[in-house]
Amino acid sequence: MPLNDPSPHIQETGLQKQIESIQTMDFPCISTIWLYLHSFTGMKRLKRKKQNAGAGVNGNGSVTREQDCGRKQKLAEIHQALISDPVDIETLRRAAASKGGLLTDELRRKVWPKLLNINVYDLPNKPGRDVREDHKDYNQVVLDVRRSMKRFPKGMPAAERSVLQEQLIDIILEVLKRTPQLHYYQGYHDVAVTLLLVVGERMAIAMLDTLSNHHLRDFMDPTMDSTKHILNYLMPILEQVDTELHDFMIRAEVGTIFALSWLITWYGHVLSDFKHTMRLYDFFLASHPLMPIYLAAAIVLYREKEVKKTECDMAMVHHLLSRIPQDLPYELLIGQAQDLFEQYPPSVLAKRAALQSRKSLSISTFQAFQLSTLHQRPDSVLQRLTKAQGSTTSRHASRHTGLEAALPRDRGQLWGKGNRMVKMAVWGLSATLGAAVFAVAQTAMDWGPDVLLQLF
Repeated sequence: MPLNDPSPHIQETGLQKQIESIQTMDFPCISTIWLYLHSFTGMKRLKRKKQNAGAGVNGNGSVTREQDCGRKQKLAEIHQALISDPVDIETLRRAAASKGGLLTDELRRKVWPKLLNINVYDLPNKPGRDVREDHKDYNQVVLDVRRSMKRFPKGMPAAERSVLQEQLIDIILEVLKRTPQLHYYQGYHDVAVTLLLVVGERMAIAMLDTLSNHHLRDFMDPTMDSTKHILNYLMPILEQVDTELHDFMIRAEVGTIFALSWLITWYGHVLSDFKHTMRLYDFFLASHPLMPIYLAAAIVLYREKEVKKTECDMAMVHHLLSRIPQDLPYELLIGQAQDLFEQYPPSVLAKRAALQSRKSLSISTFQAFQLSTLHQRPDSVLQRLTKAQGSTTSRHASRHTGLEAALPRDRGQLWGKGNRMVKMAVWGLSATLGAAVFAVAQTAMDWGPDVLLQLF
């Protein structure tokens, strides 16, 4: 269940009690809680932060509310898009990609599922213990998750982190179990942990499942050939924009492996500040599957002076590029990546001989995937439909139970357990007389088991 941000009016002891109960709860945004704990040492500081939220100070010391007004307008647009019927997906995509992204984890929990066409009222169940039994990737997944401590908020107690790591293992194995043709790769857990920290276990399963079959699909082949194919888009983009930089990197024979971890983890593995990771996930979830490689090109182009000053040597250039500075202007780079995508779309780059030999599953299925997201109902409607469906199912189950109870004891047992002769007779009717008779038999089973039993 969702856990709201701690209110400044809650006593500190009350907040501590809420935090101590985290281990036993399933809620969507544990990252928010621990980021607050790490950032604020007292309730007064938190109160001051809330009072000053959205207000900026210019060089003369005067307060401007322009930023706050822009934020409120964006919040209103997102809210309106979410309650529209059908949901206004295009507005949500623009909001996720534009400056500031989706602003809060609460909005991410609402918008991320819509961007992936996920019904929040029809989520998969939590994995059972059997998900770990005889799984070929179990040992590797456990090793990677155990090494992922830096991906959790600083200051989180080991016990709480351990609970989340166990959930992370189950999430990954559950998705792989659902689609056996997907192959685990090292770095996959970096995507999974970002989803877990923002949206919780069950939603993370649904989102990771969808991403694995679409945006991340090329990385989940048994070999790295498809991943290399995606990386091969990087150099043609650089060549179009800065021929001198492109030629320098070709002479250095640096290749594109320096960007591998950026691409397959959506930069989650290389960024130390979780807020930057979430901002990029807003962007990627709303964009084409190749957008992470366009962002990689924007980063390299932004650092072109550093690159050109480096010795033209593979090891030296690789060392420089593989380490992303943590103070990059991400909003600027996101805008530049969008510009690059518009100027040099994948369809244009793919005409190059080096990119014609292999078909990308992520690219080829993206248009159909985008179209599938355009006819979603708002959550309020989905909730009503789910409740109505549940009521219908409940009434049907009650009626069926009542019929069983009304039967004589021996015949009630016969019907409840399923009589082999009855089933064989129904199968025979279906095979001999066709689907029409089978439909009649099914109706009789629903409405009058006594009638059906009398037939045989």
